Amino acid sequence: MPQHTASASPCRSASDGPVVLSEEVREALEQGRPVVALESTIITHGLPSPRNLAVAAELEGLVRVEGAVPATIAVLDGVAHAGLDKEQLERIAGGEGVRKLGHRDLAPAFAAGATGATTVSATAFLAARAGLRVFATGGLGGVHREFAQTQDESADLALLARTRITVVCAGVKSILDVPATLQRLETLGVTVLGYGTERFPGFYLASSGEPVDWTVHRPQEVAAVMAAQDALDGPESALLVANPVDEAEQLDPALHDRVLAEALEECRRQGITGQAVTPFLLGFLVRATGGASLEANLAAVRGNVTLGARIAGAWAERA
Repeated sequence: MPQHTASASPCRSASDGPVVLSEEVREALEQGRPVVALESTIITHGLPSPRNLAVAAELEGLVRVEGAVPATIAVLDGVAHAGLDKEQLERIAGGEGVRKLGHRDLAPAFAAGATGATTVSATAFLAARAGLRVFATGGLGGVHREFAQTQDESADLALLARTRITVVCAGVKSILDVPATLQRLETLGVTVLGYGTERFPGFYLASSGEPVDWTVHRPQEVAAVMAAQDALDGPESALLVANPVDEAEQLDPALHDRVLAEALEECRRQGITGQAVTPFLLGFLVRATGGASLEANLAAVRGNVTLGARIAGAWAERA
């Protein structure tokens, strides 16, 4: 691996730990103001340029509208950052030489001085290390279909089982085995709250049809559960807030089911396996729905970011 030189690292204080905080994020944490972590893979691997940069700015703007501070997380030249300035966002959005980093990739990325966008697992890991408590994203990874044959399960689940952070999401990607994923979350001891719903969201869809055990209706209720987690002093697991996309903005359920069946069949026909499955299926859905699946995805992310900022605000009020 190439040697990482000191010149590539910005100045950091001893309190930074493994993550360098932007001045804005640092001041917000010191003052007890709300902060929301945002992932960066949606910028680099989820959207084409130049829309990706516009969406990144839009999501940060939604956080600010709610009175919170956005902390987009990425790794630049082997250094993790929470809170990116305009130039850093543009660099990540440019995509050249920007790797996709899960939490298992962080150590070699640090050692190699690499630059990369963080997935759900890496963002949750780094956000928690930076002292952030709320993270808003789109949909989580989970247990893949035909798990009995492939043993394919997202690293998100095990990481969240040992990371104390509240994740606002639109459920798990609907291309996955949703019932198996919920069972796995239960086994791992990860608490799931339905926000304003008694059904687990289906990412592109407002409902996956699967029930949730607990439903909350206000950010203050989520903050109360977060406080109870701390008071119990149990395993350092995450809290998932499953926030459905608005029904008016969801992908048409009949179209979703038809196209997903076609995508799964094509995936089998081409013999696509492992890490290539998810991007293939998501890309197939975007093309076959004329971009409607992407718009539903973005609608879900916007809703999650707004709710995440409100939850962060309710959490800050308890301090």
